[in-house]
Amino acid sequence: MQSTTSSLDTQCRSDFPVLERRVRDDKALVYLDNAATTQKPIQVIDAITDYYKNHNSNIHRAVHALAEESTEAFEATRDKVTKFLNVTNSKEIIFVKGTTEAINLVAYAWGRDNVQKGDIVVTTEYEHHSNIVPWQILTQETGAELKYIDIDENGELMLEQLDEHLATGKVKLVAVSHVSNVLGTITDVKEVITKCKNAGAKILIDGAQAVPHMKVDISDLDCDFYAFSAHKMLGPTGVGVLWARKELLEKMRPFQGGGDMIREVHKFETTYNDLPYKFEAGTPNVADVICFSAAIDYLTKIGMNNVRNHEIELTEYALEKMSKVKGLVIYGPKDTEKQGGVISFNFKDVHPHDVATIVDKNGVAIRSGHHCAQVLMEKLEVAATNRASFYIYTTKQEIDALINSLEEVAKVFKL
Repeated sequence: MQSTTSSLDTQCRSDFPVLERRVRDDKALVYLDNAATTQKPIQVIDAITDYYKNHNSNIHRAVHALAEESTEAFEATRDKVTKFLNVTNSKEIIFVKGTTEAINLVAYAWGRDNVQKGDIVVTTEYEHHSNIVPWQILTQETGAELKYIDIDENGELMLEQLDEHLATGKVKLVAVSHVSNVLGTITDVKEVITKCKNAGAKILIDGAQAVPHMKVDISDLDCDFYAFSAHKMLGPTGVGVLWARKELLEKMRPFQGGGDMIREVHKFETTYNDLPYKFEAGTPNVADVICFSAAIDYLTKIGMNNVRNHEIELTEYALEKMSKVKGLVIYGPKDTEKQGGVISFNFKDVHPHDVATIVDKNGVAIRSGHHCAQVLMEKLEVAATNRASFYIYTTKQEIDALINSLEEVAKVFKL
């Protein structure tokens, strides 16, 4: 596999067995639901098989050969994540189940000791529920206020509202997504981080839709917390990463109690383990963390700039084609410099589930629903949308298949 952008899709498609599938009366599978989860290359699948066939063991707790091999492989993944994100200290990398658990960890272990009555937590209208509900729970428990940054007609944040919130001097935390999972809007996180630092507020970034699709340099961003999931970047489900500053992690209470997060346990007191293990209680998802390493290797070989350039090309192509489909309403920036490889759309007076069902009959897999972003749906004044999302193996021919299916929808409903 080479790392040129022009034929990225054709170079890597053969590595993904599921893309050879036929579905719905022998139609070729066209998988355009990558914002939900990506497919897995054979390299990741083989890594999972190899682990269970040859190395299966618990980690950090034994001196036999399998335990040593598994522990070394587990910690090697931590080192790869550290390098992938351009982080200097691997102890700041905490393995969790996914972005959702990472954000909840911060809300519990940092929020409950730092957010009080009268304080403000700020999030945005286009957040995933994972970056709204934990803050609702926290502010309700503490008596703090939850404030929002609205979006404009282009699906971009109205950052002047952030200035207004910060000017109160009461904002303790700002939590924003790097890329919207519905609109694809790329947040100007550098500007948000600068504003927060100048105001003395902490900043958490939900990177679930960013890390898989573009180069993310945390040392350059200079944020406080950053979270993402493995399964959206070719890796297995059940694995995620929370990066946080060492000085913050050291002061935070443990999220869970149990094995491996302890140094010593006595009848009435416990001494906690060092970072990062203080936040990794119990037997971790050893196999999938180790196999995540293969996904990182795969993306590193391609190059994240190539991933981003490929998606820009696909998104431009799709937006141009979709703009010609009768009755189609497209949400979001429609500017690929400000948009990831995600396009949400609707047909007027046609339910998104009906659209997705017709499209699926042609083998084209898209997502319909509220995408765990009901606050955004309320803003858009819709119950749901359809969403097509792209990745490294997506081709222009697959986008053509989507367009043909959408034109069929327009004919069925006489639009």
